Amino acid sequence: MTADTHSVLSGLKPLSRLDHPREMIRQFTPNWFAATMGTGILALALPQVPGIGPSLKPVGEVLWFFNIALFALFAGLYGARWAMFGHEARRIFGHNTVSMFIGTIPMALATIINGCLAFGIARFGNGIVPVAHVLWWIDVAMSLACGVLIPYMMFTRHEHSLDGMTAVWLLPVVAAEVAGASGGLLAPHLTDPHAQLVTLATSYVLWAYSVPVAFGILAILILRMALHKLPHESMAASSWLALGPIGTGALGMLVLGADAPAILAAHGLAGVGTVAEGIGVVAGLCLWGFGLWWLALATLITIRYWRAGVPFNLGWWGYTFPLGVYTVATFRLGTTLNLGFFGFVGTVLTVALAAMWLLVGAKTLAGAWRGNLFVSPCIATPN
Repeated sequence: MTADTHSVLSGLKPLSRLDHPREMIRQFTPNWFAATMGTGILALALPQVPGIGPSLKPVGEVLWFFNIALFALFAGLYGARWAMFGHEARRIFGHNTVSMFIGTIPMALATIINGCLAFGIARFGNGIVPVAHVLWWIDVAMSLACGVLIPYMMFTRHEHSLDGMTAVWLLPVVAAEVAGASGGLLAPHLTDPHAQLVTLATSYVLWAYSVPVAFGILAILILRMALHKLPHESMAASSWLALGPIGTGALGMLVLGADAPAILAAHGLAGVGTVAEGIGVVAGLCLWGFGLWWLALATLITIRYWRAGVPFNLGWWGYTFPLGVYTVATFRLGTTLNLGFFGFVGTVLTVALAAMWLLVGAKTLAGAWRGNLFVSPCIATPN
C-alpha cells in the first residue's frame, strides 16, 4: 500500500489533526463533492470499454452504489454545517475560490442520475426512471442557479484579478451543460412523448446556457496563462478543469443529436431532427478535437508541476471528472461513427482515469482519516 494510507492501516486515531471531531463538520466545504464527480464518471466509463465493458459493468455498479453513499454522506455533513454553523457557512458566498465549488454539488448529482439509467434499470427495473426524472429536474434547478448566481457574486462581491484567475471559474458555469448532457441520456427512457420533447428542449437550452460562457472563460484563461504563466502549485490540477466543458459539450451534442430524430419526428419535426443529428455529430467531433489540444497541454503542465513536487489537496479530484467526461465523449464518438480508433483512445483514457482515481482516492482517504483535509478557507478569511 502507499505511504498515504499507512496512517490509516497503522491504527492512528482518526481526525487526529483536528481540535475536536465536530471540526469535521465546521470545516466541511463543497470541494468534497468533486470526489463523487470523479467516482461517478469512472463508474459510467467502465462499462463502455470495447470488448470488456460487460465484464466491467459490475465494477461500475459497485462504484455507483459507493458514489450514492458518498453523496449522501457529504450532503449530510454539509447540511449539518449549515444547521450547526450557519453564520460561518454563509461566508462561502463571499469567498473568491470556495464559492466556485458550489457547482460541484449538481454535477455530482448528475453522475448518480446517469447511473440510474446505466445500472439502475437493470437492477431495479424501469420504475427507477421516474425517480431519475425527478432528480434531473432538481439538478436542472440547482445548475441554473449556480450558473448565474455565482457569476453575479463575482461581479458584485468578490475581488478578482487576471493574474489570480484559475480554471475553477468554470465550475459553477459547467453544471448546466452537465445537466443538459444528462437530459440527453434520460430523454429516450421516458415513456411520455411530451416529456421527451420537454426534456430534449430543456437540455439544448442548458447546453447553450453554459457552453458559450465556459468558452469565454477559456479564452480569458489562455490569456491569463500567456501573461502570468501557470498558477500556484496548490492549483496544479486546475489545468484539467478546462477539459470538462469541452468534453461535456461534445457529449451533449452527440447524445442530444441522437435523441432528436425520433423525439422530434413524433411531434411533426422530422426535418429538424435530422439536422440536429448531423449538427450533433459534427459539433461533437470538432469539440473532441479541441479537447485533444487541451488534453495534451494539460498533460505537459502536469508533468512540469509533478517534477517540482506538488502537495496533495482536494483539488486533485480535478484530474478525474474532466478526463472522465472526455473519455465518455470519446466512446460515444466511436459508437456514433463506428470507428475503432475512438474505442482504443477511450480505453487508454479509461486506464489513466482509473489509475488517477486510485491515487487520488488513497490520498483522500488518508487525509480524511487524519483530518487535515477538513479546511474551510472562508472561515480563515472573514467576509
